[in-house]
Amino acid sequence: MTPLLADPAPGLLRGAAIDPSGHTMSQKRLLRYLEIKVHHLIQDRDWDSIRIIGSYDRTAVVSQYEKSGKLFNIERPTAEVHGGDLVVKAFPGADYVQHYALIISTYLAMTGRPADTVTYQPPGQEECRTALSALDLELDGDLVIVGWGLHYLAPENGVWTRGPGYAWQRAEVAGRRVVYLGFLHSIWGDVAGQVVARLAKLAAGDIVYVGKVGSLTPGIEPNVWLATGSTSLVRGALVSWDDFFGDYAAAQGGVQSGLHVSSPSILLENRDWLVQHTASYTFVDPEIGPMGAAARQAGIRFGYLHVISNNLATHYPADLSNERHGDVLRQRAVLVDRIRTIITGRLTTSPAHSRGETR
Repeated sequence: MTPLLADPAPGLLRGAAIDPSGHTMSQKRLLRYLEIKVHHLIQDRDWDSIRIIGSYDRTAVVSQYEKSGKLFNIERPTAEVHGGDLVVKAFPGADYVQHYALIISTYLAMTGRPADTVTYQPPGQEECRTALSALDLELDGDLVIVGWGLHYLAPENGVWTRGPGYAWQRAEVAGRRVVYLGFLHSIWGDVAGQVVARLAKLAAGDIVYVGKVGSLTPGIEPNVWLATGSTSLVRGALVSWDDFFGDYAAAQGGVQSGLHVSSPSILLENRDWLVQHTASYTFVDPEIGPMGAAARQAGIRFGYLHVISNNLATHYPADLSNERHGDVLRQRAVLVDRIRTIITGRLTTSPAHSRGETR
């Protein structure tokens, strides 16, 4: 590994720590959020340099803080030791690599350690496409439900078929073939868009993403409401897509609809960012915009139906630092059951479409 220089080598960017005093999370909760993300080798000792790259490598050192008790999204970036230097290997997405660089540098700064040792190398789109080429399913106009909470959404007695980094099962719901698809690694930001592009290439008919969003509206309590919509701000431009749910989901009780903004990293969502976006936008997460844009490009329908997991404008006891608490998990289980009911209802009222058909 090239020793860290005063200026990063060509192709490398400095992973500058954010100012925690300006973040929408309190400093105590922000540090807790970081602690459950940062690789144990970084928490345990100091390094001459830390470089984050895009590489899905499960043969490297696995973090002791990886999630347990879940089927999906359990894997963290791995690490490779080169003397006094550390290479952190994240799944190859530009947003994800940047996000992890910000996580590590901010953690180091908040724990009184040098953060200027952190650099990152953004991967190209082709690297992500290559990594996702391992995703191989036989689809024939199926609805694919991807994301979070799948162990609640899929049939209880269903069998998961495992592939490299993912697992899936098929069921029939309201006369439609439905595939439930989960990933062991994170599909953060632009990676999620590449997942949609790959599924479209494999002949998916419709895609629904189930996950979690932050609310930008004061007074919206986390883990009580669902969110949906059909437009996102992606890198400064509004993107709309053919919404799988149409007006159906927004008309259901307990569901809020609004404009979404795509953010590459939670670390960038400080109070100044909130002021710039809160008047026009309702929700934020990293994936919805890239997924909607990819679906529009591919000519297929896409929809999201998410749990509102945190509120950037109002502090509540529940936020991104304590998502594993029992009360939070129980509330979310109720909401995922509601998501399943809404998806089933939409399938009952909306037949499958042929690709390219006017809708």
